[in-house]
Amino acid sequence: MATVSVVNMEGKEVGTIDLSDAVFGAKINEHLVHLAVVQQLANSRQGTQKAKTRSEVSGGGRKPWRQKGTGHARQGSIRAPQWKGGGVVFAPVPRDYTLKMNKKEKQAAIKSALTDKVQKSQLVVVDEIKLDEIKTKRFAEVLKNIKADKALVVMGSKDDTVIRSARNIADTKTALPETINVYDVMKAGTLVLTKDAVAKIEEVYA
Repeated sequence: MATVSVVNMEGKEVGTIDLSDAVFGAKINEHLVHLAVVQQLANSRQGTQKAKTRSEVSGGGRKPWRQKGTGHARQGSIRAPQWKGGGVVFAPVPRDYTLKMNKKEKQAAIKSALTDKVQKSQLVVVDEIKLDEIKTKRFAEVLKNIKADKALVVMGSKDDTVIRSARNIADTKTALPETINVYDVMKAGTLVLTKDAVAKIEEVYA
């Protein structure tokens, strides 16, 4: 069981916390982490790209000139791909990029990502994050105090003041325990968890 320091918003150590081995000390499965990242990026694609093939472009219903005797190369349509305004060869069509992972695979991937952050000392636990008003500058100071760069901040419950204070800071995201995903965890330079978020993550993913 890993033990990490708990700091306050000023960056001062105020205690320690034991992390569950079932979640933060799991065996790292790189293959499942890779699958989870690929799945999320694929599922975020709209799949609405479309271009017209030569059969869909209007016009070009007759030969532009006769087959022989003109000195030109033979042509069957002014909407062939080699013509300006012609159709596209193997044109993209709308498609569904969705990939699926079963629940156990997703949980194993999340546990692997969280364990990786612990092993790389990229996890910071804060006793609580509370702001009196929506203030980006104040939240930036908190991140600086706890030495969190490119942070993913996970809170135990939704706090609009914190969320709105963080949203204008580059490379910083906020999340709830039930909405974290492998891609965001792996992309973050520092994973910041509040104490109540740790408890909820252990409850959800154990």
